[in-house]
Amino acid sequence: MSGYILAIDQGTTSTRSMIFDQDMQIVGVAQQEFTQHFPDSGWVEHDAEEIWQSVLKTIDRAVAAADIKIGDVTAIGITNQRETVVVWDRETGKPAHRAIVWQDRRTARFCDELKARGLEPLFTEKTGLLLDPYFSGTKLSWLLKNVDGMKERAAKGELCFGTVDSWLIYKLTGGKVHATDATNASRTLIYDISENQFDDELLQILEIPRAMLPEVKDCADDFGITDKTVLGAEIPILGVAGDQQAAVIGNACFEPGMMKSTYGTGCFALLNTGSDRVTSSNRLLTTIAYRMNGKTTYALEGSIFIAGAAVQWLRDELGFVKVASDTDALAMRADPNQRVYLVPAFTGLGAPHWDADARGAIFGLTRSSGPAEFARAVLESVAYQTNDLLEAMKRDWSGASDQTVLRVDGGMVASDWTMQRLADILDAPVDRPMILETTVLGAAWLAGSRAGLWPDQAGFAATWKRNRRFEPQMQSSEREQAIAGWQDCVSRCLTKR
Repeated sequence: MSGYILAIDQGTTSTRSMIFDQDMQIVGVAQQEFTQHFPDSGWVEHDAEEIWQSVLKTIDRAVAAADIKIGDVTAIGITNQRETVVVWDRETGKPAHRAIVWQDRRTARFCDELKARGLEPLFTEKTGLLLDPYFSGTKLSWLLKNVDGMKERAAKGELCFGTVDSWLIYKLTGGKVHATDATNASRTLIYDISENQFDDELLQILEIPRAMLPEVKDCADDFGITDKTVLGAEIPILGVAGDQQAAVIGNACFEPGMMKSTYGTGCFALLNTGSDRVTSSNRLLTTIAYRMNGKTTYALEGSIFIAGAAVQWLRDELGFVKVASDTDALAMRADPNQRVYLVPAFTGLGAPHWDADARGAIFGLTRSSGPAEFARAVLESVAYQTNDLLEAMKRDWSGASDQTVLRVDGGMVASDWTMQRLADILDAPVDRPMILETTVLGAAWLAGSRAGLWPDQAGFAATWKRNRRFEPQMQSSEREQAIAGWQDCVSRCLTKR
């Protein structure tokens, strides 16, 4: 069967569109960055209309790069930045406010108030999440309380709420479909992941009207057909997953005990726990890895807010490198006798600490410390944070054993130095896939398999190929000393001990 799959990867700092052929090969790519808005300290916003325009432009360019026509596309898959909140007018499709990004910390005080009321166990029991500004629910609640008239309009059904996937589905279908998938819904703080439905008790606590919520579907499902006036063709949208869950799928981590970690703006590690909904004792998240044919597969997740964003900081704020890829070579020149640590808590610390008020710090500087030592500290911080997550997962679930192999993806994994240091600090093998674009590949497979163009789950897993395995080489004594130093530095940054 011939045909093409269009996969839209709507990320935190840029949008990409990719065209895959029937052999799952990328034949066309386009990418476009968009504006980051910082209206106040700890606040991060996006213009949802600018995101939409970036999607349209990258689709056009990707189709042109593939030398096909839009009508040659068999199906569309979408993957997206999770937890980012968009509210728009149901009739006009106009955003009612800038989108509040997952990195935004404006609701930290509100989360603390909810915790003081003893409500965190209730939220965790139902959603698998913690009370943190990271998740969508408190962001949406803030908008309803702080934007004039929004709460009243939402109650009347005049406004739609959605994560970015819902926004794109609505726009692509010409306003005909208001839907999301189970993975994105599971990140909203208002979705019961055992019952697979939005929860009335949580909605009442956060004062969110049910009338503004999207319909929740499986990851591979029918999400409507694009309006011909939008793309120039009617194309079914058949796959949707939040970016981290799409990476689980793209890395073919379909068996319990398999683990992936994505290194993009942040770092997100997910461990497949199968049908077991594992409750963490170490402040990890319990989330939906994917839902297929009505069957839910769960995962333990550790979320690190700053990974590749720290490399951007080196480039944009400090000016130590001109392009992000230069960080690798710079780190290799660092003085091996200096032990410099960066705790990149620029927007607080995620798992397993969950300290919204923690802020970044650098430790161990000497008079001779310079850009090379900063670069090494930035890249090593990713390895240390990942190790914190893996150790917590081992404590939570026996399926995360010392033999766990980590499959990795994202922009940072192109760095051999970083991946080797990751294997050294984890004391575990790290597998880099042949296709690094596993997030967008996961979204494409959802659509391609649903359309009958690509193989089923077992067939897709058989296609996964490793580019390189990084084996640990560091002596155990050096590793233990390095980790002990990291843990001491983190403890100095925490505000909640």
